[in-house]
Amino acid sequence: MLVEDFEELARLAQQAGEGIRLEFIYGKLGVKPVPDGDHVEIVQWLMEHVFQQRPDLSIYPGNELKVEAYRGGRAIPDAVIAPKRSFAGQPLWKNPDPVLLAAEVTSFDSDTDRRDRVQKPRAYAETGIPVYLLIDRDAAEVVVYSRPVRSVYSSIIRLPFGERVELPEPIGITLDTEPLKDFVR
Repeated sequence: MLVEDFEELARLAQQAGEGIRLEFIYGKLGVKPVPDGDHVEIVQWLMEHVFQQRPDLSIYPGNELKVEAYRGGRAIPDAVIAPKRSFAGQPLWKNPDPVLLAAEVTSFDSDTDRRDRVQKPRAYAETGIPVYLLIDRDAAEVVVYSRPVRSVYSSIIRLPFGERVELPEPIGITLDTEPLKDFVR
């Protein structure tokens, strides 16, 4: 499938209004699950930390991005952090250059392992996104990927929910993950 064909399919899915969100990573079509209430609360928790500690930045939930080395993939991170007004005037599938952090919250579906734990770290590293934050509800842990080198992040830190997590520069904030314990199944 060509990326142009995918974009048309994704546009049609959005117009259908059924909450279908499609991604295209490494030539594979994927359906991004519609977030449950706990998922939404976790994204809100992250937003509050960013607003309080880095008012100079904005957090954009569900922003469509061009990803991978040659921008041939299409992903919808649960949230991205970037300087304010970074996406003004951009088309639906945005240029990822201003993105400082991409965040994903795991969903309880069969595709989470491959998508959020394998494909997305690689795609975001290839894209040059400085930090990838994975909030893993299955494992009850936060994983911070940083320092992208080609298709991998050279630093990976895993901490259980309840620990304080330091997000490295260019974000430079501390996350109190104690509240995330409420969202483990």
